[in-house]
Amino acid sequence: MLRAVHLIGQDIMGIPLEAPLTVHKTIYTLPMLTIKEDKGTGIVTSVPSDAPDDYAALRDLKNKPQLREKYGIKDNMVLPFDPIPIIEIPGYGNLCAVAACDKYKIVSQNDRDKLAEAKEDTYKKGFYEGVMLVKGYEGQKVQDAKKIVQTLMVDSNDAVIYKEPEKLVMSRSGDECVVALCDQWFLDYGEPVWRGLAEQCLASMNTFSDDVRHNFLSTLDWLHEHACSRSYGLGTKMPWDPKYLIESLSDSTIYMAYYTVDHLLQGKWDGSIPGPANIKPEQLTPEVWDYIFYKTKPYPAGCSIPKATLDKLRHEFEYWYPVDVRMSGKDLIPNHLTYFIYCHCAMWSDDRSKWPKAVRANGHLLINSEKMSKSTGNFCTLEEAINKFSADGMRMSLADAGDHIEDANFVEKMAEAGLLRLYSLLEWVREMLASKDSLRVGPASSYTFNDRVFISEMNKSIAETKTNYEEFLFRAALRTAFFEFQAKRDRYREVETEGMHRDLVFRFIETQALLLAPICPHLTEYIWGLLGKEESIMWAPWPVAEPADEHLIRSSQYLTDSSHEFRLRKKAVLNPGKGKRVQAAPTHATIWVAKNYPPWQNLVLTVLQKLYQDNNGFPDNKIISQELISKPELKKYTKKLMPFVQVAKENVEKNGVRALALTSDIDEAEVLNLNLQYLANTVEVEGLEVKSSDLADDKVKEDCCPGKPFISFITESSVEVSLINPQPFSGLFDMKLNIFDGDNIHKVISRIAKTERSKFKDPTAVKLFRYEDAEIGWRKIPDMTKILEGKIKIPESGVFRVDHATQTVTLSENGSTFPVGHQLIYILS
Repeated sequence: MLRAVHLIGQDIMGIPLEAPLTVHKTIYTLPMLTIKEDKGTGIVTSVPSDAPDDYAALRDLKNKPQLREKYGIKDNMVLPFDPIPIIEIPGYGNLCAVAACDKYKIVSQNDRDKLAEAKEDTYKKGFYEGVMLVKGYEGQKVQDAKKIVQTLMVDSNDAVIYKEPEKLVMSRSGDECVVALCDQWFLDYGEPVWRGLAEQCLASMNTFSDDVRHNFLSTLDWLHEHACSRSYGLGTKMPWDPKYLIESLSDSTIYMAYYTVDHLLQGKWDGSIPGPANIKPEQLTPEVWDYIFYKTKPYPAGCSIPKATLDKLRHEFEYWYPVDVRMSGKDLIPNHLTYFIYCHCAMWSDDRSKWPKAVRANGHLLINSEKMSKSTGNFCTLEEAINKFSADGMRMSLADAGDHIEDANFVEKMAEAGLLRLYSLLEWVREMLASKDSLRVGPASSYTFNDRVFISEMNKSIAETKTNYEEFLFRAALRTAFFEFQAKRDRYREVETEGMHRDLVFRFIETQALLLAPICPHLTEYIWGLLGKEESIMWAPWPVAEPADEHLIRSSQYLTDSSHEFRLRKKAVLNPGKGKRVQAAPTHATIWVAKNYPPWQNLVLTVLQKLYQDNNGFPDNKIISQELISKPELKKYTKKLMPFVQVAKENVEKNGVRALALTSDIDEAEVLNLNLQYLANTVEVEGLEVKSSDLADDKVKEDCCPGKPFISFITESSVEVSLINPQPFSGLFDMKLNIFDGDNIHKVISRIAKTERSKFKDPTAVKLFRYEDAEIGWRKIPDMTKILEGKIKIPESGVFRVDHATQTVTLSENGSTFPVGHQLIYILS
């Protein structure tokens, strides 16, 4: 029987003691002002080499005779003792506490705040970065040696395990809780053979994230015995000790095996009617479950369940198992999910085909970047979210909230914006269905460059979205299935000057519905019905995608990048800077394309290719600079070398090592010429041509290289003419239009269409006429019943000529020239 002894602090001051694992045979109890008397015994072993509190207390006692006298401490109990190095810590050396007290300017143990700061820093660095100096443990990391030393001391009866709550725990009665030693059943997690199986299982599993795998490995490192029973609540009784229940985290590790046969066993909720297999609970003995879950076990002797019935249950289990993926919160990795791995390895240690294949952990849900809390009002139920954003709007926002194990952030403004985007999609689908007959048609052989790019972009999105769904990356899936997919459609609509192809528009709509269906099933089901599909979209197969033509996609990206650079170049021309002459708005431009780099750039790229290959990447800029400067051919380009190198390195980071190629794999002139009308529209010029940089001056040659075309602008003079629309009630207005020398009818009609985009959706419907008599035809009073009398249709072969000296316009037509005057007629058919 243990007897309690009542002591006060002064009773034990200066008592000689023997401490384990120290070089001193005898040490003494000493006063320490910062000790917590409500934790444990109020007595701790002092480590003045590495604990700032301990060193500060020891230093006070050594330096203050009055303090020793106050507590009855003799000189021989303190003065002979100095800190003993036991750990080497980077930045602090082998006497961490001494260095920390100097660093934080700690004068005495009364400097509580500074000591707390020093303790946090030194303890963390000591545990994670410290290396042992003690004989027998030399060179070991502190975090590795700690468990070894603990086990050694416990086994030799020099120490006992002390446990306390991780943080302050208060009972409902207002009392502070302590850890009680009660009878308990433990599962021996960490047992070497069992842990080995768990590690093998984890190695074969897909965790979808390195962070999740590292968390599992960390848990396997520290997890040992875990209490698996409790004395009250709901749960399954311990088979060998029925007064205890199996606690929930341990009881839920293989219940997914039960899922496979639940539909055959479960009847009415209260058990009054059995399930389809007609089996009563009391018939499900351990031997029956062994037969179901282990295919090598024989049919149990004396079993009252027909063998055919059990064979059906076994077949269901064999068909569905193993667990393809277990999805749960990241906070369950260090407990339930690790138990899940351990228990599967224990249950099916001889059949690894039943081990789980994957675990997908997710973070917690924030609302507007803040933790959900009823007390603060930052809270939203599923019902409230559906009422506010619709079911699909809510699902879309949840998918967009985050991937992997970072906390997902449901942002209400993003939910509102997403809902509007879904509505816009639906309205656009209705618009396309209504204007179906006006869309461009033609066989696949007639597809334009941008048609083919759009097909490849759709195929790429299908493949990327499939991968994202398979990896349970719903945010990434939403990005590739909706946001980027919509942007690709918008890009196609922008660059295709001949109008979108009907077949591709409706392939896009159908594909969009299929890609988005897992996230927004209600909207996509409705769109599926609008397309005339009779079966539900839920029965539709995943869209078939041919391999994307990456070369074609790169060509399209080249067009996008080039058009952006052209717009920036024009902006620079129109805004030359303070003090410089502002140029008139350019009307024409020339795009210069280079097949080769200038010789000095060619040499730089050749050197970079070799350095990249030899070093499996770029070496330090200093090495690159030395290599380049050593080339005599590059001496006069010294100031240009490293800026060019930096651009080349950025291109490699963006496009891969092919960015160092000396020529472009894209036929730049062809891509630009195929999209000449789009480029003219985007830089807002009347005329545009593509030429080789070989024909340009030296400055253009210097600024132009493969993959980086250069554009130069000019301003040409023109003559303004009036365009009249005589059609009654047409709603079309007269307009002024500039005619440039060399304009053909298509350019003029395109110019007309730009002025009234809403009315000239189909430029081919515009017909152009001139007066038969250019001098007096426009002076006659018009007859509304004969609006084309005295007017001649201008053929497609006609070319306008401008005489800048007389400011007159003529029309060249089949070798003949006709005066135009200052007025033309346009008709919209």
